[in-house]
Amino acid sequence: MLITGGAGFIGSHVVEECLANNYKVVVVDNFSSGKIVNLPNDCKVYQVDINDSSLKRVFEVERPDMVIHLAAQASVMKSLEDPVADGEINILGTLRILEYARIHHVKKMVLASSAAVYGNPEKLPIDEKSPLNPLSFYSLSKWAGERYVQLYESLYDLSCCILRFSNVYGPRQNPLGEAGVVSIFINQLINREEMAIYGGQQTRDFVYVKDVAKACVKALDSPQNGVYNISSCSEISIDDLFSMISLFSGISMEPQKYPLRQGDIQQSVLGNEKATKELGWQTTYSLQQGLKETIATYQLKI
Repeated sequence: MLITGGAGFIGSHVVEECLANNYKVVVVDNFSSGKIVNLPNDCKVYQVDINDSSLKRVFEVERPDMVIHLAAQASVMKSLEDPVADGEINILGTLRILEYARIHHVKKMVLASSAAVYGNPEKLPIDEKSPLNPLSFYSLSKWAGERYVQLYESLYDLSCCILRFSNVYGPRQNPLGEAGVVSIFINQLINREEMAIYGGQQTRDFVYVKDVAKACVKALDSPQNGVYNISSCSEISIDDLFSMISLFSGISMEPQKYPLRQGDIQQSVLGNEKATKELGWQTTYSLQQGLKETIATYQLKI
C-alpha cells in the first residue's frame, strides 16, 4: 500500500493504523511539512514530491495495490495568496496519482478531501448530498480533485472512496500552520505567546486524528465506494474551543479579537451517518478526550 503525505500530521497516524492492521506500507512525502520522526524506523519512505517525475519510478518499483492520497496544500490563506501553487499540488498532484494508479491497476484508492467544499451550508448538519459551494481556491481545488477521482472511477473502473474530513486535530499537528487551530491555541498558550482569534463565533466540527486514521482503513477494507463525511457530528464555536483548551491546559490568557477572514466559513458541522452505516466507522474519542490527550503530548515536550 502507498500512502502519500505519510510523514505528515494525518498521514503518520494513518501509517500507524495501517501497520496495526497488518498492511505493508510504503510512504511518499516531500517533507515540506511532514517529519521523518513521525514514522516508525522500519517504514519504507521515498522522499518524492507527488508532482515530480520520479513518482513514476516509485509506482513501478513498489506496484502498490492500494493508495491513500493525503498529500496536499491544506491552507485556505495560502490558496488565496497563491492559487496556482495550490492547484498544482491539489489538482495536478492528484491527477498524477490517479494516472499512475490506473496504469498499475490499483485495486482501491482513498482520497482525503475536506468539509470546505460545502462552503456556507443551507442546513445543518451537512450531509453528502448537500450543495457544494467552495469559497476559497483550496476548497475549489479539493472539489476538483474529487471530480477527477470520480471520472477515473467511471472511465477506468478504479475503485475509490472520497473522505471529506471535518477539522482534524491531534498530536503532531503543525502549530505554525493556519489549518490547525487546536495546535495553534495549545502552542501559543504553553509558550505564553500573543494570541489572535479571527471572528470567534464561527463554529466547526472537530474530529480526532486517530478516528480519522481508522476511517481511512475502514474505507480501504470496505467494498463500498463513494463520498463520505468523516466527522464528530458535533459543533463548537472557536471562542468556546479556546476556553476549553485554556481550561484543560491550566493556562489563562486573553486573545486579541479580529474580524472573520476572507474565505472562512461561518458554520460547519458534518453528518457522519453514511460513514457509520456503510463503512462501519464511528468516532471513539470525544472532543474532551482528544483535547486532553493532545495537550498532554505538547506538555511532555516542555
